[in-house]
Amino acid sequence: MNKNYYAILMAGGVGSRFWPVSKNDFPKQFHDMLGTGETLIQKTFSRLSKLIPAENIFILTNEKYNDLVLEQLPEITARQVVLEPAMRNTAPCILYASMKIQKENPDAMMIVAPSDHWIEDEDMFTANVNECFDACEKEDILVTLGIQPTFPNTGYGYIKFEKEGDSSIKKVAQFTEKPDYETAKKFLITKSYLWNAGIFIWSAKSIVAAFSKYQEEMTTLFEKGMSCYNTEEEKDFIDENYPKAENISIDYAILENAPNVYVLPVSFDWNDLGTWGSLHSKLDKDESENAVVNAKTILVDAKNNIIRTNPDKIVVVDGLSDYIIVDKDDVLVIYPKRKEQDIKKVRSAVKDAFGEHLA
Repeated sequence: MNKNYYAILMAGGVGSRFWPVSKNDFPKQFHDMLGTGETLIQKTFSRLSKLIPAENIFILTNEKYNDLVLEQLPEITARQVVLEPAMRNTAPCILYASMKIQKENPDAMMIVAPSDHWIEDEDMFTANVNECFDACEKEDILVTLGIQPTFPNTGYGYIKFEKEGDSSIKKVAQFTEKPDYETAKKFLITKSYLWNAGIFIWSAKSIVAAFSKYQEEMTTLFEKGMSCYNTEEEKDFIDENYPKAENISIDYAILENAPNVYVLPVSFDWNDLGTWGSLHSKLDKDESENAVVNAKTILVDAKNNIIRTNPDKIVVVDGLSDYIIVDKDDVLVIYPKRKEQDIKKVRSAVKDAFGEHLA
């Protein structure tokens, strides 16, 4: 394996739309959401380790998940866990991790990937990432992976690409945040738009240079700690300064500003596993399209439901269609799939009414 290849595995989110399984103290990336025997973060680490040396995979997470990371990934060391003392979106944590990696290896090539995505064809994923690494080694470019859209999804961001040229890696023309349904339909017709997977490939040198140009204040803040990075003094510096960083995504901070952003349209099946409905689409189902995880069920006149419980709980359902049925510890949720985006609001209401421990 190439010792210059590194990964930043993003594992700090709460996954609130997967409540009540995903909670503040134990979010979805640390659960076996698909019933495969591996948690999402374990599956992602395994996928990345096919092309990245295991010791070069850094886990970027909130400091309260440090023990969970080390427990679920026993093959890593404390050096590889990059802890955020405060929630500040994706730009500050990517810059922080990139500076750490660049100090360790100025020739580092990096992939930034979420810890909770589902990718079926891992060999194709590996081939696509290698293609991007090769391109980034030759040119000062920032590359994102784009997914061929299969329907007008309004929950994803879209990437418009320029069709000119023979290269499979295309120049990005425009990013569009989650469009309405009619706009998404138009995007599909043009065949010039891809779903934004939130998976990025670049050299440490290129991304730090982009931050220097487009996020001067943030870069200055983190540059003050360069002498501390990868030493015992790093934690004190980050604890004091990280909360001062602007709360902004990598898309807004860099990708929508830089002129050297490219996209590779990929062919592997992908799902961001952002909602119970997206999980339902990837699970095995019975003849009535019911997906069951862990439960023992008796289903009568029940169609297109997702049912998830603690192991071996018996669930009887009669006359329900298109519902999310989730039983986890002290919470039972029976909720229509069409309103799955509102689960975050329900979680907040439960938190306000009954306490933080249930959220």
